[in-house]
Amino acid sequence: MRRPSAQLVISAYTQGIFPMAHPEEDGRIYWYAPDPRAILPLEDFHVPRRLAQTVAAEPFEICINRDFDAVIAGCAAPRKTQKKTWISSGLAEAYAELHRLGFVHTVEAWCDDELVGGLYGVAIGGFFAGESMFYRKTDASKICLVHLVRRLRRRNFTLLDIQFMTDHLAQFGAREIPQEEYERRLAAAIELPCEFVGDQ
Repeated sequence: MRRPSAQLVISAYTQGIFPMAHPEEDGRIYWYAPDPRAILPLEDFHVPRRLAQTVAAEPFEICINRDFDAVIAGCAAPRKTQKKTWISSGLAEAYAELHRLGFVHTVEAWCDDELVGGLYGVAIGGFFAGESMFYRKTDASKICLVHLVRRLRRRNFTLLDIQFMTDHLAQFGAREIPQEEYERRLAAAIELPCEFVGDQ
């Protein structure tokens, strides 16, 4: 499978499963449900002091869903340490369809009409799965993350899933929880009447 349907992807997320492509296998997609699962607790989200000062200075214009295709392209672009990422063309197409259906959203940093950083994720009820981020200017993706958490709090989301723990996200208070606890939180979150966009 190299291009899952939107329905299959959403069904997987509601069960705690997410897709990743294997670039070394020509984009073949595998499905994951790691145990333990990494989350960013919204109530205990930590912004390092220097980053907080940068956020307060408002160096970028922050937009929601302004240019989804450009964010996906930025996230899927090769990194310094790897030639290909897990976002295959088939997965990008699936997320684009979910964006059109209102399930996938972006937070973007713009500078002089240039996209300099961003992130995207899947929103279902009060659940948000952060999928990927990128930056072209220092701190752009981190600032997008801060704005994402602010939006999720304001709109009463309860679960921000980051899937795997990384040193980068640990500085914001990320932690791992057992799969059983994650599934309980997920089941409660997806039932909430939250909206990522709209009048809230």
